[in-house]
Amino acid sequence: MPTPPDAALADLLTLAGSAPAQASLTGTDPVMPSTYAVGTAAVASIAASALAAAAIHRARGGPAQTVSVDMAHALTEFHSERHMHVDGHESHDWDRIAGLYRCGDGRWIRLHTNHEHHRDVVLRVLGCAYDRDAVAAALQSWQAEAAETAIYDAGGVATMTRSLAEWAAHPQGQAVAALPPLLLERIGDAPPTPLPPLGARPLEGIRVLDLTKVIAGPVAGRTLAAHGADVLHVSASHLPALPALAMDTGRGKRTTSLDLRDPAQADTLRMLARGADVFLQGYRPGAIAGRGFGPEALAALKPGIVCVSLSAFGHVGPWSGRRGFDSLVQNANGINDAEREAAGESKPRPLPCQALDHASGYLLAFGAMAALLRRAEQGGSWLVRVSLAGTGEWLKRLGRVEGGLAAPGIADAAPYLEDSISGYGRMRAVRHSAVLGATPTAWTLPAMPLGTHPPTWS
Repeated sequence: MPTPPDAALADLLTLAGSAPAQASLTGTDPVMPSTYAVGTAAVASIAASALAAAAIHRARGGPAQTVSVDMAHALTEFHSERHMHVDGHESHDWDRIAGLYRCGDGRWIRLHTNHEHHRDVVLRVLGCAYDRDAVAAALQSWQAEAAETAIYDAGGVATMTRSLAEWAAHPQGQAVAALPPLLLERIGDAPPTPLPPLGARPLEGIRVLDLTKVIAGPVAGRTLAAHGADVLHVSASHLPALPALAMDTGRGKRTTSLDLRDPAQADTLRMLARGADVFLQGYRPGAIAGRGFGPEALAALKPGIVCVSLSAFGHVGPWSGRRGFDSLVQNANGINDAEREAAGESKPRPLPCQALDHASGYLLAFGAMAALLRRAEQGGSWLVRVSLAGTGEWLKRLGRVEGGLAAPGIADAAPYLEDSISGYGRMRAVRHSAVLGATPTAWTLPAMPLGTHPPTWS
């Protein structure tokens, strides 16, 4: 039997050392077609972040308030990139050679080529044209695991489809098997940092540097912005971007551009970090640290800072340095093969949404707020760790849903959408699914093109 949503939420609060709290969670799995409890993961992770915001508001002198999350709305938000629409702009879609292929040994491999440099690596390793049939033909001369290794060694991203048992026996699977969905660690000494005086919103006066891209990390920044944080997203013009995802996750944020290869611009980021409460990053393991912005360096620069770090495969194990994406992790860790087996199909079956990405995003936001409360009460600098692989193991531990693949999905997302003005034109997108009784969530700033704002705090 799958874990009930209330129990899943209680476990997350205990894990973060948060005070026990209750939220009104409506809905029961299955809502989306899956044998995994993706609805429970959605409501529990979103409710945990909302309860943390409510706790911060209470600690600042605000009233106690109710928190409620509806499963259908939460799952619509777990698919927010598919529901965002701006006239004249294409919605997010997969690159034409991304996806599943059968290799010469009969095993499946998933390629992720949405970034051009990852696509170019695949084509170079396989020695073929930018064409799906050409890629399929080239992979017939490869064993799947050998192709996975060669693509990673060349700087690309791909995973062989593994069964649950194969992942459990794999060194990386063993390393992350007991990894919790969220880790909070004190990484330095600092006196307690009081929360700002009471404002209209829970995170008013809290500054967040958001160095993330794609889905999970940007969702975390978007969530903190929904509760009133001053979120400054930092990108760089020479790095790849996925415009539709940036539109969806850019709501509520300001956005600037810094090239950390330039010492002067790196100094600007140090200046911003000295004024930040939270430093959120989701780049390839070691990339930001290699520029001088690892957690220990940041704690020395700004004692009391909360560092929030996202990785694909976790911070332990032989794959800890590998880049990765939701679709690759759920393909490697057995989930896609288990869904295939449950469906009686021959091809690996992905989850009905990027559940690892979205759940990780809300867990990152939850961890950031839990750490802000700890630094106010105990002092210290803090590190929050979340990984797609750890979130995947948590999803597995929530249990399987009998008959889940027969669920019809959400027929009408319209009740959960809202219209707004953005820097791209009129935008229709999913509003935040957590409902707080005293401090309603809202994005008060429009999504704007990357790099629109100066690199300064409000």
